[in-house]
Order: sequence, then structure tokens, then C-alpha cells
Amino acid sequence: MSDSNTTDFTNPSTFILLGIPGLEAAHIWISIPFCAMYAIAVLGNFTILFIVKREPSLHGPMFYFLCMLAVTDLVMSTSTLPKMLSIFWFNSREISFSACLTQMYFIHSFSKMESGILVAMAFDRYAAICNPLRYSMILKNSVVAKIGLAVVLRSGIITLPYPFLVRQWPYCRTNIIPHFYCGYIVVLKLACADIRINSYYGLFNLISVSGMDMFFIAVSYTLILRAIFRLPTKDARLKTFGTCISHLCAISALYIPDLVSSLIQRFGQNVPLHFLILITSVYQLVPPMLHPIIYGVRTKQIQGRLIQLFTHKET
Repeated sequence: MSDSNTTDFTNPSTFILLGIPGLEAAHIWISIPFCAMYAIAVLGNFTILFIVKREPSLHGPMFYFLCMLAVTDLVMSTSTLPKMLSIFWFNSREISFSACLTQMYFIHSFSKMESGILVAMAFDRYAAICNPLRYSMILKNSVVAKIGLAVVLRSGIITLPYPFLVRQWPYCRTNIIPHFYCGYIVVLKLACADIRINSYYGLFNLISVSGMDMFFIAVSYTLILRAIFRLPTKDARLKTFGTCISHLCAISALYIPDLVSSLIQRFGQNVPLHFLILITSVYQLVPPMLHPIIYGVRTKQIQGRLIQLFTHKET
């Protein structure tokens, strides 16, 4: 490491993002699938928003939550991908201290927001299957708006300490971040201080947010499955369960990479760094790309509207 990168300083004006250390020679090639996934995520999520806005029959709780998920996916992917591509394509590695903290806040708050929206969607499925006659009364537009506001406030407030906790420490060793974005734990590891309290707060957030959200989702699906098994015929059970497939796929796409990435960052000291970063990139890129595909393929209303749009253009 050069002397310019190890000079003592209290708070750096800029950080240097390395991208994926150890795979610098392959950055251009890695950028191709990443860029394709980002393009699919942007196009797919904007398409979901456009279709729901244009089609009055889709103005219901399920599709409102889907729009919230689409907006969250767009912000999450845009918080990291443009900077990643600028590193890979133009070697633009510098990021100011304030921009780093801002990126950190957006990434972590919107990832928690996405988790909260999936809980709301699980509640939507529970209400639709377990209380179909009261569904419209349970999930009125005002209730959907309050749920959305609660998800945004919870995510924003619980993540708010992150940039303040990071800002308070001195950074006297290096300003080099071996990653393609400013993650909370990654930046904290550069601090010249005992960061155990900060690390514990991050772990508390992981358990209290992701853990609690998964618990509520598990409870919802326990009740849903109990209701499904009470249906009289196999066809009715399969048809009802089919309405949950898209949501279950969305849950898997978000939580599995998130948990693996978080656990490896804290406990996987012997895991190669480039493998950890690639796992993190899966968490950042794959859910925003997959969600519109999953719901576009599995949701007949959206699928039908898409077919109408393309058919109309052809005629």
C-alpha cells in the first residue's frame, strides 16, 4: 500500500472504493452481467409502475404494495450500481465522506424498507386467503397508506444512527474501502477505535428487523397454509397456494443473500474477500431484477396488460 494511502488523518475527505479486490483484471467482464441486470431491474420496475398506474383494475392493495416494492428496488439498485459501473469502466474510485455516508444510509434503510414491504405483502396474502369476504374492509386504501408510512418511518429511523455512528470515529490508518460501495460494517472496520458497540447495533438491527420480519412472514404463512389445507379439493388448494408463489419467490430472493452476506461479513474471517463481495452484489442486484420478472410472469393481471400493450403497438 502506498504512503499516500496510509498517511494519518482524523476524518478523510474522500474514500477510495476498490471495486472487487483480487478481480481487477476481470472488472470489465464482470460489469457486463451487472449492467444487464441493472437495465432489466430499471426497465422491469418502471414497467410495473406504469402498468399499475394506467390500469384502474389494478388499483388495489396487492398492486399498491407491489408498486412500493418496485420503487424500493429502483432506489436500492441505483444507490450502488452507477458507482460500481463507474469504478469498473472509468476507474472512478473516489467518493467523498458525505457521499459515502449518504450512500450507506440509502442502502441500509431501503433494504429494511424492502423487508417491511414483504411483510405487508404477506399480510395482504393472509387477508385475501383467510378472510376473503372482509378483504376490502381490512385493507382499505387508508390502511395501505398507513402501512406504507409505517414501513418507511421504521426503516428510516432505525437506520438513522448509522451515519452518525460512523462519523464519530477517527480514521487514521487508511481511506481505502475494499468494496464497491460504502457498507456500514465495511466502513467501520477502517476506524481507529473500539467499534464493538457499533457492530452490536448493526447485529441488533439485523435480528430485530430481518428476524422479526421473517417471524411475521412465517406466522402469516402458517395461518395461510392452515386455511389452504381446509379447502375441500386439491385443485382449490393448488390454485389458492399459487397466488402466494410470487411472494415466496420474492422473499427467497431477498432474505437468502442478505442473511448469508451479513453473517459472512461478521463471522467469515477466512472467506475470500472477492467471494464475499460477489455475494453482496447478488443481494444488491438480483432481487430488484427478479421481482418484476416474478410478478410479471406469475400475475395474470399484469401479464394480460403487458400483452395488451404489445398487441396494441403491433396493430
